[in-house]
Amino acid sequence: MFSKPTKPTKPVSSRPEGPEAPGRKPILCSLIAENVSMVGDLTSEGEVQLDGAVRGDLKVGHLSIGETGQVEGTVEAETVEIRGRVVGTIAARAVRLYASAKVDGDITHTQIAIDAGAHFSGRSVKFVPPIPEQLSLVPEAAE
Repeated sequence: MFSKPTKPTKPVSSRPEGPEAPGRKPILCSLIAENVSMVGDLTSEGEVQLDGAVRGDLKVGHLSIGETGQVEGTVEAETVEIRGRVVGTIAARAVRLYASAKVDGDITHTQIAIDAGAHFSGRSVKFVPPIPEQLSLVPEAAE
């Protein structure tokens, strides 16, 4: 009645495991701590928590700048949350400036939220995807 099965059972997961497993492994959050200062560009497909200082360009998936975080350079990301200081341009799909944020530079975005008390000096430019050219219904005048 409660005997062991004679055949080995397959794992519940349909994905093969091991070093030959196809697919991507999850991207972990990278932390630049408060006591870290770096000069140079930073690139990551994942999430970056910045509590230290970076002088250079950042191109990341998601950037969260803590209250002690500082960036001097260009920021490109899907989403950006700022509690610290940025001097330079920001280009992101979604940008949020918290009350402690200080941003000096232009922001290109599709969504932006600015909390009361945040400092922002620059231009806010809403990114609108270009409309593909359509065939003209009116023929061009002959010269």
